[in-house]
Amino acid sequence: MATIRASCENCGDVQLTTTDVTVRMCVSNEEGEYRFECPACADLVVRHAEQRTIGLLLAAGVEFVTWSLPAELFESHQGAPITHDDLIDFHTFLANDQLLATQMQSLSR
Repeated sequence: MATIRASCENCGDVQLTTTDVTVRMCVSNEEGEYRFECPACADLVVRHAEQRTIGLLLAAGVEFVTWSLPAELFESHQGAPITHDDLIDFHTFLANDQLLATQMQSLSR
């Protein structure tokens, strides 16, 4: 098993094995990163990785995981973004059981 040297913001350089590191690649934009739990402080460390680094880590036997950006990012949006006041109004609406029940009934008609 290969030894991998990486850096934690809190602890500095740390020694890892291939089972401690995971490479993640976003299939939507081909951005890559590697991540590990620091053996000294237990913080999750996530670092951007260039293709060369990803290749070296994969050649060493590190686990490879793919993921995609959420589809909602590609939806078209109309209107102004919601504000903090909108969220407070929505919270107040949800707290009023009678008003919520009335609105839910009107949706089922």
